[in-house]
Amino acid sequence: MIDFQLSPEQQSFRDLARDFARHEIVPVAGDYDRSAEFPWPVVHKAFEVGLVYPNIPEEYGGAGIDLVSECLLREELSWGCAGISGAIGLSPLIALGLMIGGSEEQKRRYLPELIRERKLAAYALTEPGAGSDAAAIQTRAVRHGDDYAITGSKCFITIASEASYFLVFAKTNADDPHRGVSAFLVPRGTSGLTVGKKDDKMGQRAAGIAQVFFEDVKVPKRDRIGAEGEGFKLAMEVFNRSRPLVGAKGVGVARRAFEMASEYANQRRTFGKPIIDHQGVGFLLADMYIQIEAARLLCWKAAWLADRGCDNSVAAAAAKCFAADTAMRVTTDAVQVLGGYGYIRDYGVEKLMRDAKVIQIYEGTTQIQRLIIAKKLKRRAGAAS
Repeated sequence: MIDFQLSPEQQSFRDLARDFARHEIVPVAGDYDRSAEFPWPVVHKAFEVGLVYPNIPEEYGGAGIDLVSECLLREELSWGCAGISGAIGLSPLIALGLMIGGSEEQKRRYLPELIRERKLAAYALTEPGAGSDAAAIQTRAVRHGDDYAITGSKCFITIASEASYFLVFAKTNADDPHRGVSAFLVPRGTSGLTVGKKDDKMGQRAAGIAQVFFEDVKVPKRDRIGAEGEGFKLAMEVFNRSRPLVGAKGVGVARRAFEMASEYANQRRTFGKPIIDHQGVGFLLADMYIQIEAARLLCWKAAWLADRGCDNSVAAAAAKCFAADTAMRVTTDAVQVLGGYGYIRDYGVEKLMRDAKVIQIYEGTTQIQRLIIAKKLKRRAGAAS
C-alpha cells in the first residue's frame, strides 16, 4: 500500500528544520550571499540541534535518520538558503562514504569525532578534466609499502576552505578507468595538501568552492576507504543516495520562489484586479505548483527505494534531473512574475534564480542524468528482446 503520510519522527524532524530555516537562516541569507563568507555562526547552531550529521547512526553519535527524512531536512534548509544549506549539508556526504565503504574501525575512529569536535569534511572528486566523467580523474595514488602518495589536483570542491577532512578519489591503477580508482580520507593538515583561493561564484555563495592541490601527500593504508580499486563504485553508491537530496534542495529553492511569486501575484493589481487573475500569470503559477509537487514525489520515491535497499540509480537520476530543471524553471518564472522588482536584489527572487542554476550542474549535470536513464532503458530493452 502506498502511503504518503509522514511518521511522527519525520514530521518532528521536518518541523525542526523548518523552524531553523525560518529563524536562523532567512534573516542572514542575504548578508552571506553578498559577502560570500562562510556562515560559521549558523553552522555551529546547526551542530547544536543535530542538523549537520543527522545521517550518522546512533551508535556513532548521530540521529541515524533515513534518506526520506534527509530529503525533508534538505528541502526546508534550502527553502531558507541553498548556499547555507550547502554549508551545513555537504559534510554528511563524506560521512555517507565512510558508512558505505569504511571499516568498523574507521567508522568508530572518525564518525563520532566529526560530531563531537564539529568538524566539516569535503568531497574531493571533480578535477579540471573530469567532472561528470568521474572515471577520467588524473590524480594518482602510488603505493609505497603501507602508505600511498597522492599527487594531482581537484577543483570546484565545496567548503574546501573550511573542511577538516577530504574524501579524495585517486587512480591507483591508471589502466582501468573504473576499477582503478580508490578513495582516501585525508586530514587537512597533511603535508603537501594545499587549498587554493575561493572562486567567485554566481550563486550559493555561502558555500564556497576552491581548488585543492596534492603534492606527494602521504596517506597511510589504514585511511583508504574500502578496498583498493573500489573507489569509483563507492562514488556511484554515494551519488545514488545524495542525488535525491540534491533534488530536494531544488524543491526547497523552487518552493520559496513559488511562494514569493504567489504572494506578489495576489497583491499586485493591474487593470483593476490582482495579476493572478490574469491567465498569463495564473497559469504560470499553476505550472510552478505542479512541477514542485512532482519533483518532491520523485525525490521521495528515490529515497524510499534506497532506504529499502533497492536499486534506485534510475530513480535518483530522474529525481535529480527533474528537480534541478524545476528549480531553474520556477525561479526564472518567479522573476518574470515580479517583473522589474524580480530583477532587484532587495526582493530576493533573483538570488533564488542564481542559486538554482548550479543544481543543474553539480553531482552530475542534467544531461548526465538523462544519459544514465537512457543507458538503463537500453539495457532493459536488450533484456526483453
